[in-house]
Amino acid sequence: MDVKAAVVPAVGADFEIRTVTLDVPGPGEVAIDVAAVGICHTDLAIRDGHLPFPLPGVLGHEGSGTVTAVGEGVTSVQVGDRVAVSFNSCGRCKHCSRNEPAYCDNFMGLNLGGVRPDGTPPLHDGDEALGSNFFGQSTFATAALANERNVVRLPDDAPLELVGPLGCGIQTGAGAILNSLDVEAGSSVAIAGAGSVGLSAVLAAVVRGAGRIFVIEPNEGRRQLALDLGATDAIDPAAGVVSEQIRALVPEGVDYALDTTAITPVVADLTAALAIRGTIGLLGVPADPTAVLPVPLMLAAAIGISVRGIVEGDADPQTFIPELLDLHRQGRFPFDKLITTMPFDRINEAVAAQLSGEAIKVVLVNS
Repeated sequence: MDVKAAVVPAVGADFEIRTVTLDVPGPGEVAIDVAAVGICHTDLAIRDGHLPFPLPGVLGHEGSGTVTAVGEGVTSVQVGDRVAVSFNSCGRCKHCSRNEPAYCDNFMGLNLGGVRPDGTPPLHDGDEALGSNFFGQSTFATAALANERNVVRLPDDAPLELVGPLGCGIQTGAGAILNSLDVEAGSSVAIAGAGSVGLSAVLAAVVRGAGRIFVIEPNEGRRQLALDLGATDAIDPAAGVVSEQIRALVPEGVDYALDTTAITPVVADLTAALAIRGTIGLLGVPADPTAVLPVPLMLAAAIGISVRGIVEGDADPQTFIPELLDLHRQGRFPFDKLITTMPFDRINEAVAAQLSGEAIKVVLVNS
């Protein structure tokens, strides 16, 4: 069928709204009428050539919508179901069998390969095959194909304009605190970056009852928002060395640190703010693929520092997305305060608003 999609024609180019052709669902696939999709840093990293993906192509990996058709063998969802769409995984490797789908042995091919597992592309622009199946979905479009494993059935009253970002960015930030670092009540945590991922981590730290929640962010408006969401301290990196600012308030250092920036000096400063046996979590995508981890081995060995790489917040979307929705219904995880909605065909304006800091998390909505 013909659908509208935001195509990236080449590295660094703006998105172009085109009419393209989407295949019908094959075995194990699910066709979705896309209601909304979040813009994530990973989409922009692909556009700008920092991660591999075949172009021209269609990105988008935080989709939500309604099932319109299912392929052979699909049993977990049916036509008419509301769904969120998250990352794809094989379901067969040792990590998937341990309920660790974010570390699927086949993650790169399934999410960044640009084709289905059988090697065929589900999207075409005329006779040209498009890079598609991005994170098992390519939801920068009015309709998309996903896989049974990466669609999460939602309650009938789920707000589709909000739930898309639960599939990646918000899931990653919250999961880093609740799953990966498993922050305890009363502990201290420092979070670098107050974008959607960092602020989702703040919300999760509040859920966990962390005693001290530091946010490091150069943008004054975002520092204030972090405080409004429950952070106890907002640190301006321009005011001095971050680790010194933190240790002036917590001399022993923080129990946990989380970096969302992938900026080497920021990671180094966070490490210097850690307490004995502290843990730092890393989940940013560096612009420079040759960047190295700035952790002095002597310091790490002397005080027992742990470094934890984090993918997708160590989440199993099938259970974690419903958990976050339940927390939202209880008023304990108000992630809606991070979201600005804009029409899908204004995607380039939306990207500019997100990059400038005007918006925290833009969700594109299809009318």
